[in-house]
Amino acid sequence: MKRLLLSAVIAIAPTLAVAAPSERAIEIAKKYIIVDGHIDAPTTIMEAGADIASGQKTVDFDYERARAGGLDAPFMSIYVAADFELRGGAKARANMMIGIMEAIAARNPDKFEIAYSVKEVRDIIEAGKIALPLGMENGSPIEGDLTNLKHFYDRGIRYITLAHSKSNHISDSSYDIRERWDGLSPFGFELVRAMNDIGMIIDISHVTDAAVEDVLEVTRAPVMASHSSLRHFTPGWRRNLPDDLVKKIGENGGVIMINYGSAFLTPAANTYSKPRDAAREKEEQRLGRKMTDEERSAFNDAWRRDHDYPFAAVEDVLDHIDRAVELAGIDHVGLGSDYDGVGDSLPSGLKDASTYPTLIQGLLDRGYDEEAIEKILGLNALRVWEAVEDAKKRRKWN
Repeated sequence: MKRLLLSAVIAIAPTLAVAAPSERAIEIAKKYIIVDGHIDAPTTIMEAGADIASGQKTVDFDYERARAGGLDAPFMSIYVAADFELRGGAKARANMMIGIMEAIAARNPDKFEIAYSVKEVRDIIEAGKIALPLGMENGSPIEGDLTNLKHFYDRGIRYITLAHSKSNHISDSSYDIRERWDGLSPFGFELVRAMNDIGMIIDISHVTDAAVEDVLEVTRAPVMASHSSLRHFTPGWRRNLPDDLVKKIGENGGVIMINYGSAFLTPAANTYSKPRDAAREKEEQRLGRKMTDEERSAFNDAWRRDHDYPFAAVEDVLDHIDRAVELAGIDHVGLGSDYDGVGDSLPSGLKDASTYPTLIQGLLDRGYDEEAIEKILGLNALRVWEAVEDAKKRRKWN
């Protein structure tokens, strides 16, 4: 599965009850457009046979729960695993997933429609349906050929996360200690310019700080961090964004869309696996050999049963939003839940796509007015998308 936790069962720690959202919070969720920068439903559909229209076999996102939460435009993640970079087939995998989403929209025309522009997002919502814009997670399907960029743009991809868990031919990955390029590759610089020209959003989630710096140096359009949180709260974890880059993304006009995964939010959750890994290594030393995959899985399962997972809370998500607003400004913060992508690690109170009103209640309780909440819920993300569309138009006249 996409994430290690997606198929894992995590021992549940006691959590405080989450207050039900007020009528005002529920009304705000219905009143304003809610955009989520990253939902991994396509992977759940492809690997588990989920049906997001009926709700069968779904994890965190489906039609009914999205409707209940007021979610209008979730970016569907066309995720291609990093190992496709070496073994080939990345383009075919992405095409297959796009085809699946097209089929779902075609079979459920009263519920879903693929959105190819900001105008279409608004029109689809006005028609009473959920808009499904597409984002590609991992640029490996480009396969070093800019004609593939146009191919995927024509198929509906509107952002590309340049890399995923390993460095690729485009960019270094924040998860990969082998930094091949010290940022972007030469082709990566070329791709960023081409994405500006064609009107595709550059997603800087997953890449290294140096790669983000490179993107910001060369792009002539705002960027998006579709599902990233702040390193301030998870010191030393490179996947989250440091304060200086949060500021620079704001200066660029971009948007930081906060990830809900508990490991993205608190140091306790972020470091949960470290003592487990140390205990496993100690056991391997006692055995005098490495564990088999089955033994490792059994060991990890036993560890989870004996060590409650420290779930984050709604307040932790709000803390990240507060700091991002402080650093980048109210016009540069959004939501990127990573639903269906972070498994059982979601915070208490935000367990699925029905819970956006709970977050809205938290924003109200912290003093955000409706204008600010509207921006965080979706207006900021749509503004970035529109600015990228405008950059393409300007290119045509230059």
